Amino acid sequence: MASARRVLIIGGGFSGMSAAIMLARGGIETDLVEIDAGWRSYGAGISLHGATLRVFQQLGILEAFKREGAATDGLIVRMPHNDQEIVTLPTPPMPGTGLPGNAAIMRPALAAILSEATRAAGVSVKLGHSFETIEQDAEGVTVTFTDGTSGRYDAVIGADGLYSKTRTTLMPDAPKPAYVGQAVWRAELPTPEGLNSLNMWLGDGLKVGINPVSEGRSYMFITEDRPSNDWIEEAELLPAMKAMLDRFPSPILTAVKEALSEESKLIYRPLEKLLLPQPWHVGRVMLIGDAVHATTPHLGAGACIGMEDGVVLAEELMREGTVAEAFARHEARRWERCNMVVENSARLSEIEVQRGDQGEHNAIMGRSMMALTEPV
Repeated sequence: MASARRVLIIGGGFSGMSAAIMLARGGIETDLVEIDAGWRSYGAGISLHGATLRVFQQLGILEAFKREGAATDGLIVRMPHNDQEIVTLPTPPMPGTGLPGNAAIMRPALAAILSEATRAAGVSVKLGHSFETIEQDAEGVTVTFTDGTSGRYDAVIGADGLYSKTRTTLMPDAPKPAYVGQAVWRAELPTPEGLNSLNMWLGDGLKVGINPVSEGRSYMFITEDRPSNDWIEEAELLPAMKAMLDRFPSPILTAVKEALSEESKLIYRPLEKLLLPQPWHVGRVMLIGDAVHATTPHLGAGACIGMEDGVVLAEELMREGTVAEAFARHEARRWERCNMVVENSARLSEIEVQRGDQGEHNAIMGRSMMALTEPV
């Protein structure tokens, strides 16, 4: 008999949907509550490590990703003034997927794929609401919702992101997200001619990357060293991004700058990290994804480890035993991998901000990429 017969998931992002799909397909009655009534995913593109494709395969959405996203091979680092290639870093392919090791997709496209799979799996989805109270006893969890209804569950999964209401409710003294001294600017654009993989240009306090997300389309990110965690008005995004690209005489980036417009889905976001010490649960409530281990995008693995959380926790809850035993097994399987991604990503950010050793940067990147191909 499984550890749980009925489970609630709070949060309908990538991590929560991954858990929901696996639990429902495993025969566990699964409810998902999401505060956004439109169940929307904001943002431009998202870079994905090859290990994320393994998760897609487990979730049964790999073919849908192939239709909507892009998978490419290798990372090319170029000179900022003439586009000359400096180094090509391998992105190891994930065995069994039939795809190379670098991937990307538009966030709304991936959210749509996952939400369709969530409903198809038989998950009961409640949109536009969250929880009001969570009360636990020895036998289960009673949750009241903001629409006045309530439910009784064997286990609850808090997958409600970096500023998790579940975390602040159950762990009021937990560490808070920390700004790392960098921000990222993103835009969608036609793929520049001749670029068929992830490319980066390194400048003084700036890093530009272009990653294909679908046939003929790419997303660009600009990682900026920024001492303060500032609010940027929407009207400032386009001129600010063009001014940053002015610092790269690269012919490719000059053409990109000229093509940028208000229609380029411009987004600005400060980079923050969070790594809670274990345990990641309180009684019968387990936190997953950004709620416990939010990372900067330097390894392209934030979505990966969050979705892996959902898959691994579902696997453990479907095994015989108690909820407490399932939670303990989940945490034992997840700590080293999630810690590696958060800490290595943070170190990459630190090297960039401090103008540190590029050799160390490349070495950390290479080791981390290989580590992510290891079994979960």
